[in-house]
Amino acid sequence: MKPLHRRSFLQLTATAAAVAAITPAAFAAKQRKLKKAIMFSTIGVKGTVLEKFKAMKEAGFEGVEPMGGLDRAEVKDALQATGLKAASVCCHTHWAKPLSAPDEPTRKIGFDGLVYSLQDAQAYGATSVLLVPGVARGGVSYDDCFNRSVAEIKKAVPAAKDTGVKIAIENVWNDFIITPKQADDFLNAINSEWVGWHFDIGNVGRYSPAEQWIPVLGKRILKLHIKEFNTKVMTPDKPAAGFGFKLLEGDNNWPAIMAALDKVGYTGWGITEQPGNQANSIETAKDLAQRVDKIFAS
Repeated sequence: MKPLHRRSFLQLTATAAAVAAITPAAFAAKQRKLKKAIMFSTIGVKGTVLEKFKAMKEAGFEGVEPMGGLDRAEVKDALQATGLKAASVCCHTHWAKPLSAPDEPTRKIGFDGLVYSLQDAQAYGATSVLLVPGVARGGVSYDDCFNRSVAEIKKAVPAAKDTGVKIAIENVWNDFIITPKQADDFLNAINSEWVGWHFDIGNVGRYSPAEQWIPVLGKRILKLHIKEFNTKVMTPDKPAAGFGFKLLEGDNNWPAIMAALDKVGYTGWGITEQPGNQANSIETAKDLAQRVDKIFAS
């Protein structure tokens, strides 16, 4: 072996010191198996499905979240042409025809929409469907919403098994499930491996920090919505004022959120659901994608 000269020794020592200086958090960020996608309905670029997909591909996104009920052939062709993946499918009937509706005909439309979205997801290669489970207002109590939606989702589990696609409950502003315990109770009532959670990071900002929800939901988190929220500007009369901020410009504690996701072992898709004006051109969409990258590395 050749002797190690002093200069080489110093270079090796410096390299070793630099490696040792890498913090566990920085190392974890480099190892995160996360992929970035965008919700189809928030793409502000005008054009066909293919044109929208091409723009998002050029902007740096790896996937999209189509709505259920789109032209299935058109979406499949656009996915194949661009190489984008379907990160998820968003059910298209859950707000207008909720599973919590008092009348059976409305619930039937919502149920059929969920099944159709599961079939869409199967066709696109997505592994879950985002579902708003119900709406607890307009004469529908919390308990009504809970019991009706649990019953309808249980009925949909066989369709989830048949398609190989899971149902992912999303936390939204529907006057329903506003604490981590309520989310836990809801999933426990359904008690199926085919039903998990589509965790919207921004939506919980109105109620409590996102990092407090993640340990409770744990491995049941199937997908993420990456959304910013600013509690400092919301008021009791205007809570939605907390939305509209660019990623990293609200007061989400992204390092704490990512650390909590690391701890439960989350891997997979982070799907942006920012306002459409933040992806209304390739340039703005690039900025959005780069902000997601920074969040993933935080």
